[in-house]
Amino acid sequence: ADGWGVKRYPVMYNDFILVGGKADAAGTKGNDIAAALKKIAAANAEFISRGDKSGTHAAELRYWKIATEGVKGSGYKECGCGMGPALNIAASSGAYALTDRGTWLNFKNRDNLAVLVEGDKRLFNQYGVMVVNPAKHPHVKQAEAQKFVDWVVSPAGQSAIAGYKINGEQLFFPNANP
Repeated sequence: ADGWGVKRYPVMYNDFILVGGKADAAGTKGNDIAAALKKIAAANAEFISRGDKSGTHAAELRYWKIATEGVKGSGYKECGCGMGPALNIAASSGAYALTDRGTWLNFKNRDNLAVLVEGDKRLFNQYGVMVVNPAKHPHVKQAEAQKFVDWVVSPAGQSAIAGYKINGEQLFFPNANP
């Protein structure tokens, strides 16, 4: 919208999920992220946030705003770290965390964590691709970037995305519309 990219193309999607200790002390299990976060806040249950201004962090903050007008409870902690370290902290303490499914499928140190909330349409996570606008950044290698965009939205690129699996589970679902 601000002209930093030339054109945005949808590429693929996955979803966000809420994970937490298998005991689920706050009783969040289900398919409603807002209801789950309300319960976490009310219980002052431990929640580990990336706190890093990433796309996942931005989505998490949107969900908190919907659920509790941004009031998170005393158990809310920001690590200022990536998704892997945030999940490690959650695993070591039985805390709740929001993650994308792809990272979760690739995460090996699950310890006592389980998927507790999934399936809410608000948890949809769209990925896109765009070439940086060369009018604003003349050093951009526009032709090379466009070549990548063209490939990732092509049938071959979409097939590569669909075929990428961990332990037989598909991480991303292609949805380019070139």
